[in-house]
Amino acid sequence: MIVSLLLAGALHADPLSLATWNADLSRDGPGLLLRDIVDGELAPVVAEIAEVAPDVLLLTDVDYDHDGVALGALADALEAAGARYPHRFARRPNAGRPTGLDLDGHGLLGGPRDAQGYGEFSGQGGMAVLSTRPLSLVATFSDLLWSDLPGNLRQAEDPAPEVQRLSSSAHWVLSLDTGGPPLVLLAWAATPPVFDGPEDRNGRRNHDELGLWMQCLDGGLGCALPGAPVLIGNANVDPVRGDGRHEAIVQVLADPRLQDPLPDAPTVVWDGPGPMRVSYVLPAAGLEVAQAEVRPPVEGQRHRLVSVTLSLP
Repeated sequence: MIVSLLLAGALHADPLSLATWNADLSRDGPGLLLRDIVDGELAPVVAEIAEVAPDVLLLTDVDYDHDGVALGALADALEAAGARYPHRFARRPNAGRPTGLDLDGHGLLGGPRDAQGYGEFSGQGGMAVLSTRPLSLVATFSDLLWSDLPGNLRQAEDPAPEVQRLSSSAHWVLSLDTGGPPLVLLAWAATPPVFDGPEDRNGRRNHDELGLWMQCLDGGLGCALPGAPVLIGNANVDPVRGDGRHEAIVQVLADPRLQDPLPDAPTVVWDGPGPMRVSYVLPAAGLEVAQAEVRPPVEGQRHRLVSVTLSLP
C-alpha cells in the first residue's frame, strides 16, 4: 500500500497554465490606465483574464508606472473577480525612455521616435507579469545595444549606435518556481516591422529582437538558463502573412528545442492585413503540453489571449 501511494504521488502531474495577451492597456498619458481601471472601463479585460485564470500571465502593451500602482489596481480588480495574483513583476520598459537625441532626424528632441522604443512618455506600452507562483529575474537584455548583438541587421547609417538599444520594450529571463525544476520564461515584446520607410529599420530591428532569443538558447550573450525555457510574448510578426522579415520566426518555430502547440493559429485580426499570428507561447520540446488555445475575441480588443497548459511531473 505504501509503495502504491508513493508511485501514485510520483506519477502525479501538476498542470501549469501560461498565457500572454497583447491587451490594449496603453493610454495617451501617464496615469490614464489607472483611471480606467478604477472607473471599471477594463471590465471585459478583467472578466476574460478571470475566466481563463492562467497561473502566469504576461501582458504586453501595458503602461508602466514606477510604483506599480496601475498593475496593483489591476490585480485587485482580478482578485475581486476571483483570480488572485500575489506575485507580480514589471520593470521600466524602453518604450518612451528618452535618449536625449534626435533619432528620427526631424530637428526636434523628445518625440516618440527619439525614445529607445516608440512611446509618447516613459513607460508607455511596456510589459508586466501576473503570477500565482513566485518568480524572479534571472537576467535582462533590455539594455543591450543593437550594435552589440552579434550578426545584427542594423545598418551602418542607423543613428546613435552607442546609444540605441535593441529591445523596443523589454527582454526578460524570468525563473518561475514550479515546486520542482524551475521553468524559465523568455519574455519579450518586439516592435512592429512597419511604420518606417524603404530602409526597413523597424523590420530589421523586429527580426533581431527575436534573434536575440535564439542566441540565448545557443548559450550566447552570457545566457545561462537555470531550467527549461518557454518563449512567451509578442513577436509582432507572422511566419507567412503581412510585412516583416519572416525568416526569424520561421526559424524559431522550426527549432527542435522548442514546440509549437498552436501552429497557424491567428492571434489578431487587423482591418487591412486580416488575421495574423503575432503572440506566442512556445515551451521547450521536453515539456508535456496538456492543452493550448487562442481565446475568442474580447469586446474592444483586436488581440486575443493565448494560453498553453503544461503537465509538470
